[in-house]
Amino acid sequence: MATCWQGLWAYRSYLIVLLLPILLLPLPILVPSKEAYCAYTIILMALFWCTEALPLAVTALFPIILFPMMGILDASEVCIEYLKDTNVLFIGGLFVAIAVEHWNLHKRIALSVLLLIGVRPALLLLGFMLVTAFLSMWISNTATTAMMVPIAHAVLEQLHGTPKDIEEGTDNPTFELQEPNSKKEVTKLDNGQATPVAAAPSKPKIQKTQEQIRFTQCMSLCVCYSASIGGIATLTGTTPNLVLQGQVSSIFPQNPNVVNFASWFGFAFPTMVILLILAWLWLQVLFLGFNFRKNFGFGEQENERKDAALQVIHREHKLLGPMSFAEKAVTILFVALVLLWFTREPGFFEGWGNLAFPNDKGESMASDGTVAIFISIIMFILPSKIPGLTQNPEKPGRLKAPPALLNWKTVSEKMPWNIVFLLGGGFALAKGSEKSGLSAWLGDKLVPLQSIPPPATAFLLCLLVATFTECASNVATTTLFLPILASMAQAICLHPLYVMLPCTLAASLAFMLPVATPPNAIVFSFGGLKVSDMARAGFLLNIIGVLVITLAINSWAIPIFDLHTFPFWAQFNTTTQCLLNTTTPGP
Repeated sequence: MATCWQGLWAYRSYLIVLLLPILLLPLPILVPSKEAYCAYTIILMALFWCTEALPLAVTALFPIILFPMMGILDASEVCIEYLKDTNVLFIGGLFVAIAVEHWNLHKRIALSVLLLIGVRPALLLLGFMLVTAFLSMWISNTATTAMMVPIAHAVLEQLHGTPKDIEEGTDNPTFELQEPNSKKEVTKLDNGQATPVAAAPSKPKIQKTQEQIRFTQCMSLCVCYSASIGGIATLTGTTPNLVLQGQVSSIFPQNPNVVNFASWFGFAFPTMVILLILAWLWLQVLFLGFNFRKNFGFGEQENERKDAALQVIHREHKLLGPMSFAEKAVTILFVALVLLWFTREPGFFEGWGNLAFPNDKGESMASDGTVAIFISIIMFILPSKIPGLTQNPEKPGRLKAPPALLNWKTVSEKMPWNIVFLLGGGFALAKGSEKSGLSAWLGDKLVPLQSIPPPATAFLLCLLVATFTECASNVATTTLFLPILASMAQAICLHPLYVMLPCTLAASLAFMLPVATPPNAIVFSFGGLKVSDMARAGFLLNIIGVLVITLAINSWAIPIFDLHTFPFWAQFNTTTQCLLNTTTPGP
């Protein structure tokens, strides 16, 4: 009997893929309508995404097959959803992020900040959290964590000064993790879910005191949590943010580019800062206690160990050498990219996009994706060294030009192409829901929610999404929830962004389980953490995150997105009769 169950478990993925489509067949057979056909597709894809019976990106391709066969959309209409402007923004942003990683600019930034912060316990935690959050705003949360965790452990080994540092160092790959794992972990990010992958220490660190163990646990969690928190601050920081932008553009095509880099940053950056500070305080209290005087280094300290820990950072920073021409060029282009994003169409003044490339309505014809691709192409053109006549070491006597800042081999190795299909699958589902009438049907069924106060609605939905994302990919979570939330908002005459924005942020609050997000899996794989440790720290942090998001959507988000009105662009797709003056009871 045991062997039978083991066999079923071993073949569970095959069984799920074969049985689920059959078990769900009564829905389209008994209710032969386009709404039911679309619901069948969505439910099937949702279950495949949750169980990961197929790779997430493969499941995302189902609409290309099912929608034309069910008469919901033509194949040409479905396929065009897989490379929208949001996907182009994702690709261009990752091009720049790959260049930053390729030339080790992110490591230089991290070490420079840590040298300034010092190694007092509370400040060391703050330093690692600030650096990790800042880097994850621009590059992959996974790659950021894969780089920062080994640095943190190397510093802690010196700070704790255990007698067998050298022996334990063989179990901890320290700085060697960065390059080999950055590629591997980005692939994990594509799949949305992760399992522990790095080589975990094989020997328990019995030499450390209980206090040192707790500080190590605290440091590990602060890195993975700040990577997830930092990603919410920018539109390209984490994939759910881009899912929101794409869904808003797809469901509400008349919207005047309401979600762009500048508007998102104005809303999400203050939210990130508040949540990061509260996470820092909570982790201190949980793992280091209430002795803030000791935490900030005003008590008795072992200066020798502090100096040894600083020497680790100094040594690694020195190994980087002076900034190369390539690093300086990437820095300049990166800053230019951010400035162009902010000033393209900020909303509160005429941006360069409105002035130089306006359409008939005065809106910018160039998008954030246009800017990202423009900077990326420059990186493919500019040389990585000052142009000059250099000898080719492989072919003596012949001249060789320096390589460009970015080349296609590097991009193909590090680019998570799977996520492009995952984004496209979400946009195709949203389009199919609209064309089939499923969105309108859902909207009618959700009209009774109009009696619930909007702040309570947003809070409860955030809790639901934050819980769901612990067990499923954050990309799949937002892909499934956002079209439903848009229909609900239209049904009750509420600004769609009032529920879509907070739920998108809540999808990044995956703090409780190692498999919830790749950064959690990376720190868990280093050892020293139990699932109960992560769940205990992450549970309250999830609650704190939902409360901070609720505060944000009911305060500074209102003037940024004009949330106190029901927008004209949402009325084009709604079947309900909202007030013609577009005014609704504001949140």
